[in-house]
Amino acid sequence: MSSPTPIRGAVALGFVGMLAGVWFLDRAAELAPPKQQAGEVALKLRDVAREVGADFRHVATTLDPKIDNIAPHVSAMGAAVAVIDFDSDGWSDLYATTSRFREPNALFRNLGNGRFEDVAARAGLAQLNLPGEGVSMGSVWADYDNDGHVDCFLYRWGQQALLRNKGDGTFEDVSARAGVRRWMNSNGATWIDYDRDGFVDLYIAGYFRSDIDMWNLRSTRIMQSSFEFATNGGDNVLLRNKGDGTFEDVTERTGTNSTRWTLAVAAADLDGDGWSDLYLANDYGPEELFRNVEGQRFERMAGIGLEETSKSGMSVTLGDFENRGALGVFVTNISKERFLFQGNNLRQNLLAERGQMVNVTEDTSSVRAREVVDCGWAWGAQFGDLDNDGLLDLFVANGFVSASRERDYWYGMSKVAGGAGGVFEDATKWEPMEDRSLSGYERSRLLLGCGNCKFEDVAAQVGVDDLYDGRAVAFADLFRRGALDVIVANQSGPLMIYTSEVDPARNWVQFELRASVSNRSAIGAELTLHFAGRKQRQVVLAGNGFCSQNEFVLHFGLGAADAVEKAVLRWPNGRVETLWPETAGKSAATLGPDERIVDLAVRRRHRIEEPRP
Repeated sequence: MSSPTPIRGAVALGFVGMLAGVWFLDRAAELAPPKQQAGEVALKLRDVAREVGADFRHVATTLDPKIDNIAPHVSAMGAAVAVIDFDSDGWSDLYATTSRFREPNALFRNLGNGRFEDVAARAGLAQLNLPGEGVSMGSVWADYDNDGHVDCFLYRWGQQALLRNKGDGTFEDVSARAGVRRWMNSNGATWIDYDRDGFVDLYIAGYFRSDIDMWNLRSTRIMQSSFEFATNGGDNVLLRNKGDGTFEDVTERTGTNSTRWTLAVAAADLDGDGWSDLYLANDYGPEELFRNVEGQRFERMAGIGLEETSKSGMSVTLGDFENRGALGVFVTNISKERFLFQGNNLRQNLLAERGQMVNVTEDTSSVRAREVVDCGWAWGAQFGDLDNDGLLDLFVANGFVSASRERDYWYGMSKVAGGAGGVFEDATKWEPMEDRSLSGYERSRLLLGCGNCKFEDVAAQVGVDDLYDGRAVAFADLFRRGALDVIVANQSGPLMIYTSEVDPARNWVQFELRASVSNRSAIGAELTLHFAGRKQRQVVLAGNGFCSQNEFVLHFGLGAADAVEKAVLRWPNGRVETLWPETAGKSAATLGPDERIVDLAVRRRHRIEEPRP
């Protein structure tokens, strides 16, 4: 729900004048079909959501009538999707949220036969959008009590909710007794075992301040205080899991608060010290990285390259896009040619080598670099090897508010951006949006990894042609075919499931990690796979992208490689072990204490159990 960087004085006047002059040319270019790419692509995608029984449509929330003038802008979030196996049958299910009072969320159970059924009502996960409780913005899942059943944390504008999986297909609301029930206007959260005690903790990101009730406003001064460095957003909260079913607020003592309008957060070890860190994508300001200091506290890292520009971060996605065993970061922002060009950030992780996160897209002279930078008004994104060639690809959802195709709000937005903070902080001072679009009808992007930090947009070639206002993107092998499918939640639009058709000659391997000493969901576990002379690191995440969660299963494309060399696995408690395939020629007598021989055959999903001491 971001807005452009302010342009003041004479520059602002010139910007406003320019908008009127180029508007018609821009609209024509925006609505033109995307150019076809040259060459063959070993991938096809097709939306099958309705035919497989996952028919769902997001509905936006209503708001206090006092801010009707800007309601389409403020209410343009809430479409979210999480991929989880809630019934532990080995098939990934989907939980999709909507945001209108009394509209039901959907829990699509995967039947294992290519079909889904909505079981949210009988599970107790449907009617969770109620006056006095709030409306859903998304969910993150993990087994917080280590009982073998994955549980749901629902973040809302309103009361936060923890739904415990009872193991019989139903859930119970334990928010109050667990200590997580609190009023926040949250648009993101993640599970993280920050102290490595074997129980997952919960980090919740605030967006609007927590003293704001969006349906009963005491004041209309609810918007950002700056388009560049706003710090008047909601408080972020870190809740430590005490291991007895309850949580305690450790935000102050761990130093993890931020009021920078956080829209997305991801947790993983980015500096290689064995402790999971927190990476924040913030609206109206720079990104933030909180380094975990041995599970005791966090320090906000400065001087590492995140402050080079203040943008409108909306999604944070982690992936080893260089195949060098380090997690890079992709953060989406706003790009609108001839209006505003912030550009997405693709950050090379050089923390271990140089203490820096380097934005490799700063040189936009390359056509392929611009395809990554300029995706439109970008929201959710995910890394994953969609064509199984051994290189990570990117899927990016775009578009803010699609209304009239003839009337546009960018001119009105520029007048707001040029005003003083005291003006645009009051929502009633914004020019009415009426039925005008704001970066509407933008297509999704599918960026195939080409190596050397290069990507190529092949969306039109492979069948991705929707123009919905995309929000959340999640990846999963829903049909157990050895290929990733793409699930997209669209704002005020349908849930989409792009099933993939991949070159069958390309190999793959998948890993399902089961922890026993570490947290049961193995959240934070890292697996570095060595194959064909290269390596790729993946991590088990509970929350990645924007309002989304991928399945816990780690999927590696292998290209032409018909064998795995080895896998190095670091469990969430810090223990590192090397897994050798049976074909490696190793004998049990020659193995070290942290080595073992396991089946790593390609074209299979392997369940790896954490060894007990």
